[in-house]
Amino acid sequence: MSRHGAVRDAVEWTLAWPVLKTLENLPLPAARLEAWLLALALRALAPHLGRVARRNLSLALPNLPERDRQAIRSEMYRSLARLVLAFARFPRLSRDNIGRWIRYQGLENFEKARAGGKGVLVLTAHLGNWELSALAHGLYGHPMHIVVRPLDNRRLDRLVARYRTLSGNRIIEKTDSPRRILEALQANHAVGMLIDQNASADNGVFVDFFGVPACASTGFTKIALRTGAAVVPGFALWNQAEGRYLLRFWPPIDLVRTGDPEADIQVNTQRFHTVLEQIIREHPGQWLWIHRRWKTRPPGEGSVYYGEA
Repeated sequence: MSRHGAVRDAVEWTLAWPVLKTLENLPLPAARLEAWLLALALRALAPHLGRVARRNLSLALPNLPERDRQAIRSEMYRSLARLVLAFARFPRLSRDNIGRWIRYQGLENFEKARAGGKGVLVLTAHLGNWELSALAHGLYGHPMHIVVRPLDNRRLDRLVARYRTLSGNRIIEKTDSPRRILEALQANHAVGMLIDQNASADNGVFVDFFGVPACASTGFTKIALRTGAAVVPGFALWNQAEGRYLLRFWPPIDLVRTGDPEADIQVNTQRFHTVLEQIIREHPGQWLWIHRRWKTRPPGEGSVYYGEA
């Protein structure tokens, strides 16, 4: 059931559906222009998101000159435009033409992890094109399970789910994720999970992320420790020189086991976020800086956002 009501759902659908179809059917140069105009509209109509991005960048990269942080914010909106355009074109993508949009780098790391027989947990984030990475991996012959939060608008959620499963991927909703993730890993399947969002204090632990305490969900780490599944970072990162994405897999991250379950969760959650931070630092303009990543604070600390919505 929608959280917003039927009228709002209908309005959102009426706005979203024509945008998707025009982006899908326009000639590619015109579609790119439309996607960029949509990103500019988002920037203009949702200034609170820009304020969050500015604050995040000042927290994470305090020594970077403001003009460089502004350039990162601008590139983030270009990255969002590319993501929306690619998503709208999903019905047109196939094994025959996917190579024009994205190619592999480091596939051997994924294949080595899969050979371990305990499944693969793909560590990913809102970096680059997380939607295209899963679709392309399926089109290339490696369909996977993707863990998602359902959209509040159920009609849009069904549409997005249909697009996400066009290449054989299967969706696991967060509300029923633990059991289904375990089943998928036991069958030696791959499961992709976004680990970069803020968690509440009762569902996470604090890690050092860009030098600032950030509350990170422990679900990914607990599943990795419980199953022994290989943890492989995987991201679709835009390569300007090639004019397409690189679907890059890093070598598996070895788990640390100290004998203390709580310490294991803390140590490994930190390790995962250290790797994520390193990759974001290499591609800062492709991370979603508009999310309030540092919203949950350690006891006694006030908000770092000073009223940003």
